[in-house]
Amino acid sequence: MSRWGTAKSRAVLKALQKIGWEQAREATGSHRVLRREGWEPCVFAFHDGEEIGPKMLARSASGRD
Repeated sequence: MSRWGTAKSRAVLKALQKIGWEQAREATGSHRVLRREGWEPCVFAFHDGEEIGPKMLARSASGRD
């Protein structure tokens, strides 16, 4: 069983911003390019009300593509 639950994408984006990620630009549609010093840019591609499941949250936390 995964230790990750589900979360609304707006809550995940807010949490990322709290730890230093900022929106560099808005790409096509709901895609946002995030940046943080010392890290490669990251594309956040979720709609505001969309649920992000445990597999995707675990994958995102590990830094895997």
